[in-house]
Amino acid sequence: MTYYIHADKFFLENRTENGGYLEINDNSKFGFYYPESEKPEGKIVDYKGKWVAPGYVDTHIHGSLGEDTMKSDWGGINKISKGLLSAGVTSWMPTTITAASSTLTKICEKFAAHKGEEEGAKIQGLHFEGPFFTEEHAGAENPKYMLDPDINEFNKWLKASDGMLKKISMAPERKGSKEFIREAVKEGIVIALGHSSATFEEAAAGVEAGATMFTHAFNGMPDPMHHAASISNAAMALNNTTAELICDGHHVQEPMVRALINAVGPEHVALITDCIEAGMMPNGDYMLGELPVYVKDGMARLKDGDNLAGSILQLKDGVKNVVDWNIVDPEKAIMMASYIPAKSAHILDHCGSIKPDKDADFLILNPDMTLSETYLNGESRYKA
Repeated sequence: MTYYIHADKFFLENRTENGGYLEINDNSKFGFYYPESEKPEGKIVDYKGKWVAPGYVDTHIHGSLGEDTMKSDWGGINKISKGLLSAGVTSWMPTTITAASSTLTKICEKFAAHKGEEEGAKIQGLHFEGPFFTEEHAGAENPKYMLDPDINEFNKWLKASDGMLKKISMAPERKGSKEFIREAVKEGIVIALGHSSATFEEAAAGVEAGATMFTHAFNGMPDPMHHAASISNAAMALNNTTAELICDGHHVQEPMVRALINAVGPEHVALITDCIEAGMMPNGDYMLGELPVYVKDGMARLKDGDNLAGSILQLKDGVKNVVDWNIVDPEKAIMMASYIPAKSAHILDHCGSIKPDKDADFLILNPDMTLSETYLNGESRYKA
């Protein structure tokens, strides 16, 4: 049955409206927005004092709730999918880490075999973080599996994934990178640059070849420099690119978050979590791939070397942080966690905004940016 959501504020794709009614059709899709003066006939669900936003889209996430996209069986993947609704995430891209080629092939086959079976946040494609990285900026990834890009190897994974592999993060200075990027982009793949020691020129060459993103900006790369500019400078200076950003206050501190957003504009920043299996779990010992990790003080770190190892951030908290830090207003923060990640990963047709005929995946927010309720396909699936 078609019904209408009434609330104080609606964050639509192209504008934000005060008050009004949002149509949810009986086919679980969005209909039209109507202003207060055009109250529709029919069932109205009232959220006075609340705001309505599109469901968030996490395009870089490794796991949560003790489960991991690499090692968990389908039951574990489905557990992540359902748990993400409590983080305000209604669409996600399971993200791998650097591993042996045969392991990555098996992961592709696992997701392909269960395509469309998830019961919570929707899987909109796979993101390979690696293995075409540079050892110097391995971070929490295993350098023993890192290698030069190979389009034939990649096509093997793409085939095994039944087309679900949509994004790959790689280092642009590795041998053959420009040629690989050019070919992968022809196949519709999104290329992000990261875990890299690239100079500004090497990063720029990767972008000119077709890369459009930077993987968790400033993490896994040299710091920005006013001499000897690096890939970090490229993330702040190159036109028409999108930088992923982890806004937990640990990976990138507030002044640098502000500097990046001021440099490129919020329409070129995609909020991500990089969350690992320790997300939504107590402090203690965990794994990231084959590497042991410990969680303490809101951070996940490698036991060997103490590097940050992914995060335990929930996307709803990253959105709230950039507002609480007075960097952007709620409209822009929500856009950076929904429309921008979806657009940057070429999945905007399926998620990322409130627009007629898109799936009715949306959030009920409190004015302090905390999550009150999550809807999936027009049904309430989580209440805080």
